[in-house]
Formats: sequence, C-alpha cells, structure tokens
Amino acid sequence: MEKAFSFFLLIVLLLLHYVMASSAMTKTNITTDQLALLSLKSQIISDPSHFLNESWIPREFGNLSFLVCVDLGSNNFHGNLPQEMQRLHRLKFLDLSSTASAGRFPLGMKVLSIQCNYLTGSIPLSVFNISRIEIIAFTGNSLSGSLHNGLCNGIPILQGLYLSENKLHGQMPTSLSNFSHLQILSLSYNEFDGPIHSEIGRLSNLQMLELGSNQFTGEIPKEKSNLVELEVLNLGFNSFSGSLDMETFNISGLRIIDLSFNNLSGSLTPNLGSILPSIEELYLNNLTNLVGIIPHSMSNCSKLTRLELSINKLAGLIPNSLGSLAHLQYLTLAANNLTSDSSLSFLTSLTNCRNLTALSLSLNPLNGMLPAFTGNLSTSL
Repeated sequence: MEKAFSFFLLIVLLLLHYVMASSAMTKTNITTDQLALLSLKSQIISDPSHFLNESWIPREFGNLSFLVCVDLGSNNFHGNLPQEMQRLHRLKFLDLSSTASAGRFPLGMKVLSIQCNYLTGSIPLSVFNISRIEIIAFTGNSLSGSLHNGLCNGIPILQGLYLSENKLHGQMPTSLSNFSHLQILSLSYNEFDGPIHSEIGRLSNLQMLELGSNQFTGEIPKEKSNLVELEVLNLGFNSFSGSLDMETFNISGLRIIDLSFNNLSGSLTPNLGSILPSIEELYLNNLTNLVGIIPHSMSNCSKLTRLELSINKLAGLIPNSLGSLAHLQYLTLAANNLTSDSSLSFLTSLTNCRNLTALSLSLNPLNGMLPAFTGNLSTSL
C-alpha cells in the first residue's frame, strides 16, 4: 500500500510540476489543470489510506485538459469513468486493464485497452463512435452478444481489434473486410460460428489473424493467400472442413500456422519447404484425414522451432532430413503410422537438433533397439 501510494503521489507531483512549468513558459490558461492536480494532491496527502481504498477514479482527472496518456491498469478501481473524462480531447491512450471500470470514453482516443477485467454485457456502443481509434483491446472479459455488421462505419482507421477470451457469439460480420488499415484481428476463445467469408482476403494489411477455439465451420477460404502481410494464422480448435491445400498458404512472411483439431483432409505437399520459407511454428495435430508422408523438403524450413503432427494418418519413413532443423525445439509425431529402418537412423539425425526440448513418437509402429547414441540428443530433453 505504501509503495502504491508513493508511486501515485509521485505521478501527481510530476504532473503538477509539468503543468506549472508549462504555465510559466506559455500564456495558455491552464488554471483548471493546476487546480485539478492540487485537489488530487490534497486528497492523497490528507487521507491516503481512504483515497486508495475508495476504488473509484477521481473526477479531477476529467479536468486535466492537457492529458494525453492515462494508465490506470492493475488497480482496484471500479465503476464507470467520471463523465468529466469525456472532456479530455487530447487523450490518446487509456488503459484500464485489470481494473473493473468502464463507461463513456473521450472521442479523441487512439488506444483503448480494458483487458483482463470484469466487463459483462455487449461491447459498449460508444466505442464504435471514436472515429480516431486505432487500437481496441477487450481481451479477457466476459463480454457477450454479437458483432453487428456496421461496426466498422464509425472507426475507419482501426489497426488492432483484440476481443479474445470473451463470450461473443454469432457469425463474423463480412463488414470486417472494410477495415482497410487492420493489422491484427484477434477473436480466439469465443463462441463464434458459421463460415469465414471470402471477403477476409481484402484485409491486405493484416499481419495476425487469431480465430482459434471457436465454432467456425465450412472451408477455409482460399482468398487468405491475398493476405500478403500475414505472419500469424491461428484457426485451430474449430470445425473447419474440406481439403487442406498447403499451396494456398504460400505467403512469404508467414511464421505461425495453427490448423489443429479441425475436420480437414489432405497431405503435406512435396514442396512444403519452399511454400513456407519463414515458418517457425506449424501445428497440424488431430486433423480428420491428414495422410501421406512427411516430405524431405521440410528440412528447408530452416527457422522451424515447433512441428506438431500428432494424431493423424501419416505413414512412411520419418525422414532423416529433420536433423537439419537446427532451431527445432518441439517435435511431436505421436499416434500416426510412421516407421523407420531397423537402426532408427532418424534419431541419429536428431542429435544435430541441439535445442530440442520435446520429442513425442509414441503410438507409431517403430521397431528396433533404441540405439546408444540416443544419449547424444539435446541435453534439454
């Protein structure tokens, strides 16, 4: 408590010093800001214990007209924001993460972060009227309801929409494709359903698409190949169906792909290494009908750190070329129909993977005696 009080008082005093110094250097009338800070200082000094335990956001913040950034995260504040804070036209950044506060927001903000909170009900409609907003982050709440189709009309320059870990449902609106500046779309761990429409391919600036752990259905649209800036694609733990066409993932900067636990069928294309030159993590666990072999070209994925292919119908020899993956940390091939020669030579090749920390080969028809050189595998195992 004493540390929190000291830090909070220090911030107020610094703000007061800045405002008074600014007053001396300019002719701008900022008496209101001075009085607001003096009022805050007076409350803290006169009864610091009561001030910090009241758990409300002081209304004096609304009179700090020069305020640009407010970070009140990880406090015990609760209730609505004071109405006075709507007057903060210079405010660009507001972080209320890990508090229990919400309310109406100033219209000039660029970043609004209320994450890991206790928000319930629908997403506040006032958020979609902040025309200059660039980042909206409501991850880790209990928000419900659906995303209405016209949500993008009032926030045309949005770059990041973080809504993961809530209770949102319904279909993903096609109007999301109108967010021409959108770089990050994070909707994982909700209850969204229905298909992903082909319009998703119009988000040409998208770098991260997180849709995992929902109830999406239908085929994965081939228009995803138009997302030329995409680096992270998480579609795992849904009910996508249809053919797994790895050729449509030919995006040069794609680092992470998670398609695990879906109703997908297909095989790993022979030229997989050239299709995914930047891949670092590839999750294809537990697909309905992933067949064929592990291609030797996988060794060309030189940045690969995680390769997870468990619970599939892969067959054939485990390629020795996997030993060329110098950065490999996790290799899971369990529950397939993979084989090896009698000397288990692929294990010899894996001794070159000095960063390997997890190796899962169970439930495969591997025969032979475990060679002595197995002890030369990475000491991290």
